[in-house]
Amino acid sequence: MNFDAFENPQTKRFQRKVTLLSAGGTFLDGFDLTVIAVALPLITHEWDIGLGEKSLVTSSAIIGSFIGAALLGNLTDRFGRKAMYVVDLLAFVIFAALTAFSQDVWQLIIFRFLLGIGIGADYPISATLVSEFASKKGRGKLSTSLGAMWFVGAAAAYLVGLAVAPMGDFAWRALLLVGAVFALIVFILRVQLPESPRWLIAHGRVDDAANVVEKITGVRPTAAEIAEDTGPKKMPLSTLFVGRQRNRTLFVCGFWFCYSTAYYGISMYTPTILAPFTDGSQVSVIVGSGIVALLGLAGSLIGMNLVDSWGRRPLIITSFAGLTLALIVLASVVGPSFGFLIVLFSVAVLFANSGGGILNFVYPTELFPTALRATGSGLATSVSRIGSILGVLAFPNLVAAWGNNAALWVFAAVGASGLVICLFMAPETKNRSLEDINAEEGVAHV
Repeated sequence: MNFDAFENPQTKRFQRKVTLLSAGGTFLDGFDLTVIAVALPLITHEWDIGLGEKSLVTSSAIIGSFIGAALLGNLTDRFGRKAMYVVDLLAFVIFAALTAFSQDVWQLIIFRFLLGIGIGADYPISATLVSEFASKKGRGKLSTSLGAMWFVGAAAAYLVGLAVAPMGDFAWRALLLVGAVFALIVFILRVQLPESPRWLIAHGRVDDAANVVEKITGVRPTAAEIAEDTGPKKMPLSTLFVGRQRNRTLFVCGFWFCYSTAYYGISMYTPTILAPFTDGSQVSVIVGSGIVALLGLAGSLIGMNLVDSWGRRPLIITSFAGLTLALIVLASVVGPSFGFLIVLFSVAVLFANSGGGILNFVYPTELFPTALRATGSGLATSVSRIGSILGVLAFPNLVAAWGNNAALWVFAAVGASGLVICLFMAPETKNRSLEDINAEEGVAHV
């Protein structure tokens, strides 16, 4: 089916709606994954937990997201974008609320793990739905706005942390409970959206797809356009690992793995790293970490406004180059000041998020065919979560064994690896339809 009608100005309002509700999910991802960094010092004070338990509290949601992305991305290709798009928000509501009322550290770890399953699922679901409704000229900006909203959620975690700080021992529980309230609002609004017409065509429901296109654009596809794709297009999972599609899979998984390892390893422990430089002031820790998070958000907004004009390839290469250089400087300085750490961490996350942190919502949905789009995106998300888990678990142990500087050299090497991957493998896909991108590589398309 011809999707040129999605270029119609009439569709822009609907595309913004889909993007906003999808961005609500990524906002929650950013909030729920970051809020534990804000809450951890308070939880540690209340329960007196050790290093191993701290690592599990920090990483449990990320481990859950690995499973959610790997399993539910495939279910999204099988049962529909909308069904999973709504259902996964239930996990946010239920388990975010349960974490707030955990009675011991192991309950918190379990509920955070289950929350993480929903978080991991939302990445491929939301990104896929946005890309399939977007116009080819505006797809980059709409998709990267999901990444930008992740960092809005991360920054919001610090702002809410400041707001609830006067609540004392209940502060960390209030922090976690706010995530459940946000999720309930997004869940109610998501129910109203239609199914993706591209998914409907891939499953032989051409008339239903035509009805959705007509409702959105005001133009019903002609019989000739409908006839272009009249039957289901199913592909085995092995398609992702054959020929040129294999290179695309390796690229998406590779750069996202490197980004997540470096970003999560640093960002999840920013409050912990800054704490020794603040004379015990929790407010200073939150403010300093919040500044870093806000600069990360600024980086994502910069990238969002460059992705469709400058292009995907130069943006992601510049992103990894800046991240790597900032980490090298951080690793090279012994005895840094509080201000120096904030500036360099801010520069690192600004560059990281201007490319790697937002193009992980673009490249996966562009480089995988419709029949495997959510599956491929889910695979890439799950691989990235391995990087996140390594970053979160490795960093405190590297610091304990070798010190901050040696740990930062390890992450600088990871950033450099991402740069090499992008230099040799990153394609340019701006201003091209999803069908054209996949047809170019000889991938059967819908």
